[in-house]
Amino acid sequence: MVDLEFRSGDGRGTVEPIGTNRLIAAVQGATSTLLSTVEAMDEVTVHAPSLLPGWKRAHVITHLARHADGCVNLLTWAHTGVEHPMYPSAEDRDADIAEGAHRSHRLLFEDLAASAGRFFEAARGLHAQDWHTEVVISPGKPVPAYEVLRRRLLEVRVHLVDLDYGPGFADIPRGDLETLLNDTVRQLVGRPDVPPLSMTIEFDDGSSTVWELGEARNERHRVRGRADRVLGWLLGRTGPDELTGSPPTMPPWL
Repeated sequence: MVDLEFRSGDGRGTVEPIGTNRLIAAVQGATSTLLSTVEAMDEVTVHAPSLLPGWKRAHVITHLARHADGCVNLLTWAHTGVEHPMYPSAEDRDADIAEGAHRSHRLLFEDLAASAGRFFEAARGLHAQDWHTEVVISPGKPVPAYEVLRRRLLEVRVHLVDLDYGPGFADIPRGDLETLLNDTVRQLVGRPDVPPLSMTIEFDDGSSTVWELGEARNERHRVRGRADRVLGWLLGRTGPDELTGSPPTMPPWL
């Protein structure tokens, strides 16, 4: 059964931390799949369009590499207590992605692998108490450092699908799916492009949950389907065609 941790009755998502060792292992598994997927590409396929509008696969790969380095900055902040923003600025982040996307397949792969290595080295360097140190991922929203692991897992798993080169949502391990569903819903809460609504989700394994997005609950929806298809729909990657009930239209996650 899908045992979701997300509970919200007031529009504010709350979640209990999952053990950091389990999260690190989940990110390692996702990263291994990512690296083998990118390594299997060539000069033509790596510069072909991804599923993200306006981005080639090289843009997605570069974004994932820079995101790993941004996460290293946050983990360094948690370990040392010295503020290290994830990126110098949004403009710098976008410029790095645009510039890096022109590189060769080999350089793209080596950059991705090296940045992943730096991420795991930083994660291994944290002490148990460091994971509860607050860092800032989004402006004005401090979170405990273990959230960095959850965000990285979501980034890698979703952008693996965006690469459109093999792995899909159906290939995500069951344990990861539960975490990703929780975190996707939490990130949707409070977004200005997400209307307040109530959704009863009935999974095909017989489990169910209720998600409240916002305080106003006039819109009520019932959605049925496989967990991986629910995730793709929540992220705006797939339409509601493979679900039943009354799924509302969801905005893109990125």
